[in-house]
Amino acid sequence: MLTHLAPPLLAAVLALFLLYRGIGYLAWLLPIAALFTTWALGHPEAATTPAFLATAIPFLLLATLFGLPPLRRAVVTPPILRSLSRIFPKMSDTERTALEAGTVWWDAELFSGAPNFARMLAFTPKSLSAREQSFLDNEVKELLTLIDDYDVHQRGDLTPAAWNFIKTKKFMGIIIPETYGGLGFSALANSTIVTRISTHSTTAAVTVMVPNSLGPAELLLHYGTDEQKQKYLPRLAVGDEVPCFALTEPHAGSDAGSMRARGIVCRGTWQGREITGMRLTWDKRYITLSSVATLIGLAFKLTDPDHLLGDTPDLGITCALIPRDTPGLEIGNRHDPMSTPFINGPTRGKDVFVPLDFIIGGPKMAGQGWRMLMECLSAGRSISLPANACGGAQLATRVIGAYATIREQFSLNIGRFEGIEAPIARIAGTTYWMDALRRITAGAVDAGEKPAVISAIAKHWSTEATRRVFADAMDIQGGAAISKGPRNTLANAYQGIPIGITVEGANILTRTMIVFGQGAIRCHPFAFQEMEAARKNDLAAFDAAFFGHVNFIARNGARSFVLALTNGALASVPRGGESGRVLKQLARFSASYALVADGCMGTLGGSLKRKEMITGRLADALAWMYVGTCVVKRFEDDGRPERDRPFFRWATSEALCQVQEALAGVLDNLPNRMTALALRPCVFPLGKPVRPPSDRVCASVARAILDGGAGRLALTPDVTPPSKTTPGLGALENALALTVASQPTREKLRNAVKAGTLERAKELDLVEPALAKKVITPEEAATLRAASAARDDVVQVDSFTPEAYRALRG
Repeated sequence: MLTHLAPPLLAAVLALFLLYRGIGYLAWLLPIAALFTTWALGHPEAATTPAFLATAIPFLLLATLFGLPPLRRAVVTPPILRSLSRIFPKMSDTERTALEAGTVWWDAELFSGAPNFARMLAFTPKSLSAREQSFLDNEVKELLTLIDDYDVHQRGDLTPAAWNFIKTKKFMGIIIPETYGGLGFSALANSTIVTRISTHSTTAAVTVMVPNSLGPAELLLHYGTDEQKQKYLPRLAVGDEVPCFALTEPHAGSDAGSMRARGIVCRGTWQGREITGMRLTWDKRYITLSSVATLIGLAFKLTDPDHLLGDTPDLGITCALIPRDTPGLEIGNRHDPMSTPFINGPTRGKDVFVPLDFIIGGPKMAGQGWRMLMECLSAGRSISLPANACGGAQLATRVIGAYATIREQFSLNIGRFEGIEAPIARIAGTTYWMDALRRITAGAVDAGEKPAVISAIAKHWSTEATRRVFADAMDIQGGAAISKGPRNTLANAYQGIPIGITVEGANILTRTMIVFGQGAIRCHPFAFQEMEAARKNDLAAFDAAFFGHVNFIARNGARSFVLALTNGALASVPRGGESGRVLKQLARFSASYALVADGCMGTLGGSLKRKEMITGRLADALAWMYVGTCVVKRFEDDGRPERDRPFFRWATSEALCQVQEALAGVLDNLPNRMTALALRPCVFPLGKPVRPPSDRVCASVARAILDGGAGRLALTPDVTPPSKTTPGLGALENALALTVASQPTREKLRNAVKAGTLERAKELDLVEPALAKKVITPEEAATLRAASAARDDVVQVDSFTPEAYRALRG
């Protein structure tokens, strides 16, 4: 019996091995040929029977048909091309531009099913230069002393001194090269500056962030004429011109392609001369810095009905620069975004005539606006909002690490309760991976990438993570968090969180449409090639892409099954230890992800983009694989510090668990149940092995940021506390230092009570008896009293007289 089973079992193992190695054609050819040969050698009398020949000859024909590309292209490929041409989704020019914008980076490796982790670990992100570090240590630090965030919220703006400092010290020219009078800093420096400011004031961070993100300066740098660059960039760098960019409209938010802002090429009068120009009409809203802007970047759809520029009547989305003093421009009103007082407002114009030279890049760039925006957004979205979100998370970690040490209930600091340890662990672990993602993504931009999908991941998952971090932080602080005033450290940042969720691609849209919708086509090694070949009716290109895709699916099916069956043990990774174990799991999930993604695309076709719950889960899986990679990269680059090991364990467990649940969710809900049933054994042959962070890991993470530990400072390098006399964070840091310093003294008192040396009493009532009996020294008594007073101070909340409260409400 075993003798008869051996050949087919060996053939199956050979097929699986060849598929795992990506040799799809030989994976079916060699095992079947080996079986035929074995049978013929063992039964020579049967080798010429009709039954044997009826089986062997079709096999030889199929091997020839699929093994000879010219024959395959003549017989097999044409009907497949015709069939898939009808299934592939049709793309508008706007969709095509968005899909082709930017570059692919590590997302393509994750989509490959066999990521090259050695490549990522060898990647060396750019470090801060001495000049950039000096700017952080001096100019940024000084700016923070000019900003009292509570005062900013009361006055509804930064102070004139802060505005002047931002302008004169070139905070608005971070990305503008030195040749144009700017700072010319790296993406990492830009990100770190915004992160550091955002730990202090969201309003100030946004004020600095916006001029250095998608807007006039960046568009001019990439697409402006030499004359435009020379005219505007030096003035933008020092704040003589304050920029804004007007894209969003009442009827065109995420769907920018449906904007109603219009421009018509026509003849008109400009400064006393008749010229060919544009007559613009627009109604924009949610435009940051608009109310104070002197130079408005405007996106609109341009038409040329009289063919003054050429034969094309509908030129498409165009970007132009409109000076504030342009006749007909309406600007100055403000919105009130969640009572976070950064400048934000509408702008309108009706039949505003301007020269064609106002187009960024000049008349030749008419109709190129959408491409310009998408390409710049791919880089800019990697920096600004992830940095702002990371600053918020660092603030929450710094505050909660101190507050949970200082605040006591039932004679125990609240950070020691398991119910509090869990949210503390989420806060600290999330902050760790957020900063890893921020740094690695900024490094990619500095390396010349414009990672469209990665930037969307960085924006969405960072801002969503900050929302969860602050929800936990607010829960831990309780009443102290919801009572606003100078003492409150979290409320102002908390109320601004929905803004980051909404802007630069609303998060729901980003997750359900952009990440996988763009990733599936751009990052997949064959999908876009197939679609393009079908669109061009290029048979040879389609043949290579389609059968490459078939081999890709087979390889990933084998890899997914083998790696899942062995819990990733057979994956080849460049590191050992804990990092290696995580990389093996990521390799396993990458193969499973590529397989499941192909299963979804193959069964749903063009309708997949309407199955947004499915695409959202696929986006989750891709994003969390990227997060896991960034965490390993950070841990390895930092030298595997023991201080960070609890954070590493929490973050990697969380990332892997999220990937697993996302893939399971896709399989649970895939409309084609036969496909789901076929995929599940390849993805989860032994069930779902990954578990979320354990209670032990959560406890170790929480302890790492309590009691003034080094872990808390390591997680929050960009938090710059004010003086210890400043209400809020300054007072909290002072109370923490005194509390930690007094802990040995408090322990002496507790031991003396247990030994019967002192009678049981309230802590401060024990001081004098303890001094008398020389249990503690006068210096220790003074520290104990100071710590008690500081703790009592920081748990207080602000209150206002009725008159003062009415004044607060305006």
